[in-house]
Amino acid sequence: MLLNPLEVFLSRQGFVMLDGGLATEMENHGADLDDELWSAKMLFEAPEIIRLVHLEFLKAGADVIATATYQASFDGFERAGYRHGQAESLMRLSVDLAVLAREIFWSDTENRRNRLRPLIAASIGPYGACLHDGSEYHGNYPLAKEELMEFHRPRMQVMADTEADLFAFETIPSLLEA
Repeated sequence: MLLNPLEVFLSRQGFVMLDGGLATEMENHGADLDDELWSAKMLFEAPEIIRLVHLEFLKAGADVIATATYQASFDGFERAGYRHGQAESLMRLSVDLAVLAREIFWSDTENRRNRLRPLIAASIGPYGACLHDGSEYHGNYPLAKEELMEFHRPRMQVMADTEADLFAFETIPSLLEA
């Protein structure tokens, strides 16, 4: 088992190319993300857009594609009317869409030329992302370390039980949350 899936990229090519702005590219394909769930909204409205954008990032040279789960939390899905099991299924779907895009990309032998098999990163956004008050950028929320752990743990457990190769902790604004 490889403990650091990025190590092979660093040793072979000296860098790891990450994908780009998933939400921006989804909007470029017509997605309306004006919603508390942001890009996670597309998991139930238009999953094909997510898969398409993942595939475009891979074709553009990305070594790592991040799932559409930055804004996905059990609290956020609950406020949007989804039960816990439905939220879990949507989080798993985000990985499945990335896996499908990678399989489509990797099935073309031309894409394999001088490339390592791309990785899938389960995107984990900060607690503040579910508050929709800008605190995802400063991290000044009134929670103790244990409360932050309890917020992140359930979705990380779901994502750890998928085909994702690693976690991408995005926009974690405070040392306490990190």
